[in-house]
Amino acid sequence: MSRRGFVIAGSAGLAGVGAWEWLVTRGEEGGLPWPLRRVLEFNERLATGGFRASRFSPEFPRARARMPRVNGQIGLDPSIDLDVWRVRVVGAADHQAASLITLAEVKALPRVEMTTELRCIEGWSTVVAWAGARLADLAAKTGLANRSGRPTDPRNSPMDLLRYASLETPDGKYYIGLDMASALHPQTLVCYEMDGRPLTPEHGAPLRLVIPVKYGIKSLKQIGTIRFTDVRPADYWAERGYDWYAGH
Repeated sequence: MSRRGFVIAGSAGLAGVGAWEWLVTRGEEGGLPWPLRRVLEFNERLATGGFRASRFSPEFPRARARMPRVNGQIGLDPSIDLDVWRVRVVGAADHQAASLITLAEVKALPRVEMTTELRCIEGWSTVVAWAGARLADLAAKTGLANRSGRPTDPRNSPMDLLRYASLETPDGKYYIGLDMASALHPQTLVCYEMDGRPLTPEHGAPLRLVIPVKYGIKSLKQIGTIRFTDVRPADYWAERGYDWYAGH
């Protein structure tokens, strides 16, 4: 290396060390130094600006589907009593009573089958065959995604829609937040079957979320409560430094 190259490389290295020391001494916001959190927020604005309900995650031949690895046990209760289990659906308005929905009522909604890629933020992915009902159909059944309580109609009454959805396990230990556009996407399912069989406890029985337009950290297992709200919901992994939006 020439003397000039050595000086340039050394200066660049010192600048990098200085920038890193500056970064790690900044105050934290949401589990990250605030400059990194601002970068994630900028990425979110870009992603939401380009999001379209007509943009589908790729689907694959059923023969390519595999059972995904068991990944994440937070909030799961393997001994849950399916006879007494209900998913609690809650709206934002005081006049809207919560709905308690049985698995049979979810199965009575239009059945949707799809074979999509489950993408983990850790870097691995698996093609999985899912079956369930659209979260949009469950929202329409309850009317709780709207301020008025009328059936959900994003095209004709977009201003009536609340802004967010949150889901959590029955014990509240794992929870996610979603923008409403992603929650009502046609591929966002409340799923009760995987690989042609009922869900197992380790994969979120009796009912889990599947949202192919997001990374797997958003596909919450063993749904206990679904809440529609105008307040941006808390998110388990966002509180630990990850991207709240988590789209791809």
